[in-house]
Amino acid sequence: MVNNHNILPIGVFDSGIGGISVLTEIIKYLPGEKYIYLADSANAPYGTKSCQHVRELSLNAAKILFSEGIKALVVACNTATSAAVNDLRKQYAFPVIGMEPALKPAVEIGKSGIIVVMATPLTLQEEKFNALYSRYNHEASIIPLPCPGLVELIESEAGTGRISEYLKQAFGNLEKSKISAVVLGCTHYSFIRKEISDTAGPHVKIVDGNAGTARHLINTLESYGLLAPGSKEPKPPEVKFITTGNRNEVIQVCRRFLKKALAVNRQM
Repeated sequence: MVNNHNILPIGVFDSGIGGISVLTEIIKYLPGEKYIYLADSANAPYGTKSCQHVRELSLNAAKILFSEGIKALVVACNTATSAAVNDLRKQYAFPVIGMEPALKPAVEIGKSGIIVVMATPLTLQEEKFNALYSRYNHEASIIPLPCPGLVELIESEAGTGRISEYLKQAFGNLEKSKISAVVLGCTHYSFIRKEISDTAGPHVKIVDGNAGTARHLINTLESYGLLAPGSKEPKPPEVKFITTGNRNEVIQVCRRFLKKALAVNRQM
């Protein structure tokens, strides 16, 4: 049955462009839905802020999207999920979908080697990650790898050379021959999968939580009866971008990253 809620857009937010990697994965499964993407660029990055500050920023981002009229919210940021997803679920009646580092699939892939979890410092400090770590660290050797400053490099569209140099230093103390999988614990990192693979080695599996988040969203929308008519029918994506930052600059970057991500997705 179609109702007014079915045809509302899905809201997605991140501190910047990282969540576009999640949005792209959702569009892959639900091309017929409408989307509103909020880049909270005025307050980026989230990963080096306090948990309380990130919680406040996340609640404000959700408030902005709520005012736009949405039927579901995707918190396309591991840091914001860790800090605020429970508060968001208490505050809003619509479904709220969060992110988490994809440790489970990584453990299944890499029981014979080291699993490196790349994430922002705050994500690695928070209870959500540490609960996952406690759950799986007896099944595999898991090494958290905080990556301060990497989000800013990606947002600035730094060249491959600068990204590769950062990764070389980040992985410098790890025995790369023993790494079996790298978990991308920040949605921004999906945009530099090639550079991460080049650094870690061709034998290393790169794992993120984007597909799992997309599937969770689909299952949730189906259970709530909120899928739009024709939501799975192929069509050009309908995405509205909004930002707390410089509108002209940020929205152009968002569109550019979405176009690149969609092109890569079609080739896979």
